Amino acid sequence: MQGYILRTQKVKDEDLLVYVLTPKNLVKSYRFYGARHASVMSGYKIDFELNHNELFLPHLRSVLHLGFMWLLDRDKLIIWQQFMRLLYSHLKDIDELDEIYFNEVENCAQNCDKQSLKRLIIESYVRILEYEGRLHSEFECFVCDEPILDELVLARAFLPAHAHCLPKTTLNLKKIKELFDTKSTIMLEDSECDELFSTLLEGL
Repeated sequence: MQGYILRTQKVKDEDLLVYVLTPKNLVKSYRFYGARHASVMSGYKIDFELNHNELFLPHLRSVLHLGFMWLLDRDKLIIWQQFMRLLYSHLKDIDELDEIYFNEVENCAQNCDKQSLKRLIIESYVRILEYEGRLHSEFECFVCDEPILDELVLARAFLPAHAHCLPKTTLNLKKIKELFDTKSTIMLEDSECDELFSTLLEGL
């Protein structure tokens, strides 16, 4: 079985609770002496086995880190682990998952050596919002319910608002429409992607 570690939580001295995103589930498992193993780290893709126990959590065993070279880049690793934490918070109460979440994480991980990680995550997030029915592409201000005709700001979950209704950095309406339509950040400047990523960090 393969998956991405979204979260580790220390218990006892060196044991860990390990939450692994697979195509169908967020697996909660127990790893004895997990703190000693470099392969058990938030953001890592792993191949693993589960030893099921009727009285306790399944034990995480035979862990193999399926590494990506870009994980050696500290800045990218920090961004990646921020995204993992957000996904965990978003998915932690769901028993069974559709494959979109694993597939979007996999897409980001596979392409990060060729593209900006922030851009990949923003594009994936827009696809996830659309899949969940939360992408507000009608561009009506969530504060005053009036249409947005010019510049806009985006709140948590990329909710659109007028600049005069919400004091945040303004964005170009045409560019955000194109982002929502095409799921591509190609038309956005790096500074605009930084702003969108900051908004994303507020919560999925």
